Amino acid sequence: MRTALTKPLARKARLSLTTAAAVSLMLLASGCSGGQAPAGGASGAASESAAAAPQTGEAASGEAPARGDADLVIWANGPVVQALQPIADKFGEENGITVEVQTVATELQTNFVTANASGNGPDIVMGAHDWIGNLVQNGAIDPVQITAEQKADLLPVATDAVTYNGQTYGMPASVESLVLIRNKALAPEAPASFEDLLAAGNAAVAAGTAERALNLQVGPKGDAYFMQPLYSSAGGYLFGKKADGSFDTADLGVGKEGSIAAAGKIAELGEKGSKVLSTSVSADNSIALFNQGKTAFMVNGPWALGDVKKAGIDYGLSAVPGFAGMEPAQPFTGVQSFYVASKGKNKSFAETFVQTAASQKETQRALYEAVRIPPAIASLVEEVAQTDPDTKIAADAAAAGIPMPSLPQMAAVWAPLGQAEAAIAGGADPAATMEQAGQTIAGALK
Repeated sequence: MRTALTKPLARKARLSLTTAAAVSLMLLASGCSGGQAPAGGASGAASESAAAAPQTGEAASGEAPARGDADLVIWANGPVVQALQPIADKFGEENGITVEVQTVATELQTNFVTANASGNGPDIVMGAHDWIGNLVQNGAIDPVQITAEQKADLLPVATDAVTYNGQTYGMPASVESLVLIRNKALAPEAPASFEDLLAAGNAAVAAGTAERALNLQVGPKGDAYFMQPLYSSAGGYLFGKKADGSFDTADLGVGKEGSIAAAGKIAELGEKGSKVLSTSVSADNSIALFNQGKTAFMVNGPWALGDVKKAGIDYGLSAVPGFAGMEPAQPFTGVQSFYVASKGKNKSFAETFVQTAASQKETQRALYEAVRIPPAIASLVEEVAQTDPDTKIAADAAAAGIPMPSLPQMAAVWAPLGQAEAAIAGGADPAATMEQAGQTIAGALK
């Protein structure tokens, strides 16, 4: 049972974007306007711990709930629903309105776009920042004002993540990225480099105390999200940046020099190399194997810590290290945010809630208590770190990461890149395989 805000938020986001392309084609074929439609990916999926009991406003089988009679309606999922309702009640009392937080257990993004287009959706929705490109193309959300004072107290990666085409579209609430989790009985010290990680992990294997040095999800189809720290450390990138900091989709990094260097590193770690990376390690078994004490290190997210603690593992947390003499490892950072629906019935109150209540420490502390994911407010991270040092470590890792690209074009990237990385880990020619992935992606982007 994960206690995180979502199931691996950012990793699953790639699935929502891939599905988005298919949903877009269906909407266009049926005459719907607004461009590419997002799919309800697991970036916004309900956490397993929230699925045990019905909640207020919850609909069956992923269907959107009826809006009801409340003046202001907020859609969310998982434990944040219960955490948000007292905040919503207080806002309602202060403004003389009724506010209801409703659960959409699955396909939140898809249900939101559909309901908003028909004018029957919520006034506010909470979801992953990588939805923004698709939501903007669908005309589903309005820009959100973030004041200079608010921006100064938010983690820079959070405001960068919600900025799209020069405008901010969401109020950041929490941040998360991959971290390195180690079994301190097998690897007492945090490694300074990936080579140090391998040395400690392999020593545990040689001593017979571990079966694997590292669990990093590859799976038979690849997982470009989990490979990102290694890919970035070796110089790989997905899209270049323009002068204003936005992504340049004309500058595709897959297939270029940095990605080929990354492919070489993956090959060295794969089945024809040190066998540290294996397609047999996937989302289905990575955490379980670590919790059985069979692995010295695991690359995963803070969402995994609940299970690690339940397993009684004496663990340590640190940033995923980069390769010695190469670039720092930069995982993708996911940011949960509040959005204002473009066709909400009470947009004035919605804007006020997002700009005030959603940005307050009281709100973000309540969300943190519900899901134990680092808040987006930097000063609040420091406060909660006094009693939960893991939060500071996880927040620092997220702050040093790269915001998950919210570009609709990412739908063309995830599968070919992940499949190429899995093939390379399995023994395929690194340069040729990565170059072919670049050609496949470039062809899809035309």
